[in-house]
Amino acid sequence: MRTYRQLFRTPEFTPFFLTTALQVGAQTMSGLALGHRVYAATGSPLLSALAMFGPALAQVIGAATLLSAADRMPPRAALTGLALLLGLGTAVQALPGLPVWAAFAVLLALGPVSSLGGGVRYGLLHEILAREGYLLGRSVLNMSAGLLQICGFAVGGALVTVLSAHGTLLAGAALYAAAAIVARCGLGRRPPRAAGRPSVADTWQNNARLWSDGPRRTVYLALWVPNGLIVGCESLYVPYAPRHAGLLFACGALGMLTGDVLIGRCVPQRWRPRLCVPLCLLLAVPYLLFAVRPALPLAVAAVLLATVGYAANLPLQERLLSLTPDELSGHALGLHSSGMLTLQGVGAALAGAVAEHTSPATAMAAMAAASVVVTLALAPGLRPVAPERQAARDGDHTRTDRKPTGKPAPAQRELPPSRPSAGA
Repeated sequence: MRTYRQLFRTPEFTPFFLTTALQVGAQTMSGLALGHRVYAATGSPLLSALAMFGPALAQVIGAATLLSAADRMPPRAALTGLALLLGLGTAVQALPGLPVWAAFAVLLALGPVSSLGGGVRYGLLHEILAREGYLLGRSVLNMSAGLLQICGFAVGGALVTVLSAHGTLLAGAALYAAAAIVARCGLGRRPPRAAGRPSVADTWQNNARLWSDGPRRTVYLALWVPNGLIVGCESLYVPYAPRHAGLLFACGALGMLTGDVLIGRCVPQRWRPRLCVPLCLLLAVPYLLFAVRPALPLAVAAVLLATVGYAANLPLQERLLSLTPDELSGHALGLHSSGMLTLQGVGAALAGAVAEHTSPATAMAAMAAASVVVTLALAPGLRPVAPERQAARDGDHTRTDRKPTGKPAPAQRELPPSRPSAGA
């Protein structure tokens, strides 16, 4: 699968895309509105920021407790129910007079639910497109998410002005309800990918299984750590250039979009495994320039070039799927998403702490240097695997990495002859 036309002609991809897009728009608008509402009630920038980005950090709770359900629930029912639950939570946050502590209690409950939704969503994408189409589909979702976040913040800001934060939260709840309708009516019924009842113990056991394999562990670290350290650099745009931070963020978004298009659409499949390490290095090396506090034009060029490197997430996710049994694909992708968001929060906190004792420019260069060191340390484990060795490894996974489920093993899907992302 090499073209966007082929992608959107694939059965179920269009309703899947619309469901995801509506949820991204709802999350962006409602997060902005809740941040306004909390700031108006408390006057606290910290609480306002936590209101907007707290759910991402809370996803680590879901990664530790709920992810086993990602492969043990019918995908259509799960996505429909989760969208309705998120819409209900958003509507509760819109209640007049709701105390701030109650709004944060709802956030704490919705964060783990979101981590489960990521596992279900990307596991279903893997089923709809199979392995050879996954990278292109994931790149399209990445690009649309970036554009929708920009539009969502713009529309959300206008709605907060016109309708108030209360009305904007209700609009977000309506978008979640629309996503539930599209999922229920547009997606086909599919059985769960794995048998058994989900539990916290099973989540821990599956996390341990995924983490215990050396090649998978290396891929997870490559997906989480270099990415998180560079998000720490981005978290310092405002103190580095208060008047031009918006320009730096916009150039970063353009670089990410460019990388997703190039890797997802233009780079041949046989080349992608070789690009994991170079793209991770590209993500960090231009930020070393900030050690000399470059003028704005050079800073913009460095950010634009570096953020193309976020496209490393695409071949790395493709590699992760090649190392993961099908019945754990949703859990594996959910763990990737939750871990990435958590490490991004850790990277931002670490960068802020370094900047407190040095300067924003020095902290950005230090985070970039740390990202380069981590990438070089992981590089030996990210070398492309020869086809015959990969076939032998896949056979080992089939024999040793799959737990008996009490049901006959599903037939292998026939892949069409012949994709990628961060997210942020």
